[in-house]
Amino acid sequence: MSKIQEARIILRELGLPDAQQNEISGYTLLALCNIKENDKWSKSFRQSHGVSKGIMTFISENYKKEYAPNTRETIRRQVLHQFVQAGIADYNPDIPDLPVNSPLAHYAISEIALETIKSFRTRNWKKALENFTFKIGVLKEKYSKNRNMSRVPLTLSDGRVLMLSPGKHNEVQAAVVEEFASRFAQGSSLLYLGDTENKVLYVDRELLERIGIPISEHSKLPDIVIYEEAKNWLYLIEAVTSHGPMTPTRIVELETFLKNCIAGKIYISAFPDFFEFKKHTTEIAWDTEVWIMEFPEHMIHFNGDRFIGPRW
Repeated sequence: MSKIQEARIILRELGLPDAQQNEISGYTLLALCNIKENDKWSKSFRQSHGVSKGIMTFISENYKKEYAPNTRETIRRQVLHQFVQAGIADYNPDIPDLPVNSPLAHYAISEIALETIKSFRTRNWKKALENFTFKIGVLKEKYSKNRNMSRVPLTLSDGRVLMLSPGKHNEVQAAVVEEFASRFAQGSSLLYLGDTENKVLYVDRELLERIGIPISEHSKLPDIVIYEEAKNWLYLIEAVTSHGPMTPTRIVELETFLKNCIAGKIYISAFPDFFEFKKHTTEIAWDTEVWIMEFPEHMIHFNGDRFIGPRW
């Protein structure tokens, strides 16, 4: 029996659904276990792999199975995501607080799955399977707790706490709401905030609709939207950690999208530090604002003749 056939049997007996017992799932398991065609399963070992340069390269080099580059997302979404949920793989075990969309994202066979798989085709296999089934619920709970411990807490003005997924981008977003707004938009309300895991983590649909912002097209909004009702000012803020400041093109897009909005619009690019800001200075549109998390008491005005405020 070939290794790919054995891998698919292992996945079936570990309790994976039919959709994750297919060929691509089997090859992914072989890559995570670092098992070649003539290796014994007892030789499996744990090593972190990225998707493209790790798992797909291993499959290509050792099984001569070539997958197109766009298969990366298929492996990530339809195989590895389910492996993690089932306790078979660990996500970012070397750097648990990596942001969700980090290019350094990696996977490794879990310790309990490795221990179980190494006993395949031995007299201990059934006992190992029972042990896996017994322990996996505990491991899932532990994984969930560890993931939550890495999250970024964001306290809203009414005392509610949102838990943002880990990463620098969301650290900037939390600082915008807690630090920027308290200094430069006092008395304002959070209308919208996205998240790298959840694009609509927070939304005040009623107020957005009242001031003329379409509530069914969140993908067009910037990362954060804050509204200061006393002045009728709308703060549209992009949190910038690698790309995406308020460029002239982005301003035109937002002006078109917000054509029916009755509030005065203020466009802001928020950066974690001065180093990141300097990388994007040539992209930032005039008549916008810059706020840097590293220096929360200050702002940089790209407005020329005036300080912060909308240009009606």
